[in-house]
Amino acid sequence: MNEKTQRGLDRLNQRLPLALRQAQLPGPLRRLHRAILRGFGERGEPPTQGELGAWVEALDAALERLAADDLIVRDGAGRVVGAYPMTREATNHRVELLGHSVNAMCAVDALAVSCMFGVETRIDSRCRVSGEPIVVRQLERSLLEVVPLGVQVGIRWQAPGSCAAHTLCREMVFLADSSAASQWQAEDPEQYELFSLAEALEIAARFFVPLL
Repeated sequence: MNEKTQRGLDRLNQRLPLALRQAQLPGPLRRLHRAILRGFGERGEPPTQGELGAWVEALDAALERLAADDLIVRDGAGRVVGAYPMTREATNHRVELLGHSVNAMCAVDALAVSCMFGVETRIDSRCRVSGEPIVVRQLERSLLEVVPLGVQVGIRWQAPGSCAAHTLCREMVFLADSSAASQWQAEDPEQYELFSLAEALEIAARFFVPLL
């Protein structure tokens, strides 16, 4: 991993230390979090309340802890709607795997799914600048198809607040080519950083795979 990729991974871990937060959970909550992640990956939605209740006692308190640590996202009714990197909320990034589809919270998150579950995925997204359709097929760390060929990933580094899914993640984007990337970065060269697709994939794998 090159210095730039390592720096990007470090910056992401500083802003959203998911693996550290998960490691600090009591064992039953850590297993609950992993069960939620597996539900999203294996069938495109979180386990039901009944299924989750089999993992821990005092389920609502457990989910409150996971949400407070920003490991999951809940809606106004307290239902689980997201667990980084996947969500049921509307985003610009759809990932197909295992015969179903799930939304990813951001471009980096979309690249993580294949690595987490060891299966082929297809990502459908759009360039943040031009709106041009973007397709990425991958199998773990191997990029099988990229359309258009010059796709890059941009990250606007910012504080995530209480829910990174609604802040930081919305500014981690696909860019169709070098022209779109330059136009995007020109908005704020100090905070807007560009990564090749391979670099972003490496960051995604190292950031998310430890969660499972």
